[in-house]
Amino acid sequence: MCLVPAAADSGISFRRMDIEGGNSECSLISARYDCVSDTMLGTTIENEHGVAVATVEHLMAALWGYGVDNAVVEIYGPEVPIMDGSSEPFLALLAQAGLAMQNRARRVIVIDEALRVEEGASTAELRPYNGMALDISIDFPHATIARQQARYDFSQAGFAESVGRARTFGFASEVAKLQAAGLARGGSLENAIVIGDEGVLNEGGLRYEDEFVRHKALDCLGDYFLAGYRIVGEAVTFRPGHSINNKLLRTLFKTPSAWHLAKAAEVETTVMQPRRRGKTAPGTAAAHPADALMLPER
Repeated sequence: MCLVPAAADSGISFRRMDIEGGNSECSLISARYDCVSDTMLGTTIENEHGVAVATVEHLMAALWGYGVDNAVVEIYGPEVPIMDGSSEPFLALLAQAGLAMQNRARRVIVIDEALRVEEGASTAELRPYNGMALDISIDFPHATIARQQARYDFSQAGFAESVGRARTFGFASEVAKLQAAGLARGGSLENAIVIGDEGVLNEGGLRYEDEFVRHKALDCLGDYFLAGYRIVGEAVTFRPGHSINNKLLRTLFKTPSAWHLAKAAEVETTVMQPRRRGKTAPGTAAAHPADALMLPER
């Protein structure tokens, strides 16, 4: 996989390089909510030609967290590399490559009125807020996780330090069933937290005491970035998952009165720029043209 620069206002897209060398129209997939075709175990996006890329959420979260608005993800295969199950490896490589500022004002989605969706026992809501905040609660029957709640205001705390290192997780009891169904074949203790009857099986344990809710927050941010723009508002969600995250965006765009597009400079919030050292100019940002972001083969 390689991240390469893209023109201002082009957004994030994926190009399947294994499909006719990546040169055809059918190889390109827009990273948008309305291209989501599957939400089982991850978020899959698909174009009108049936070409898909799975598990985009951890990379999308990293792009959101580092401030990348425009990039093309050239990928040789149907799934984003899982790496260690978090966004940290992507963030580290983005930091090495850096950003190129573009001479076009960044636009954002501003939430004007609250809207709410439900799906079974899960709920998700967007509310007006001067910044980007996420209030998230999870509830699992396993005692190792149980119920966890957290609130992140990303105008006050950066993505990397708050949720970027949190890994995906699963239960050892489910692994055999998933792999028998042809799913999670690459899952291991190297790329996920695995929970057994007595607790976490990974050597070294958890990176955070509440790593589970932090990772769910990471997933939400990656899924929400499929709106095509950064959202200025507060998301409040209970027992979130990829399905309800997508349902929230689809409902948002079906409710024109609930949002509007604005230039970031017109919105009084610091959430628009990632927290990092050094000065940055206003405008959208793309992966740096001199330093393409490369991942080794696995």
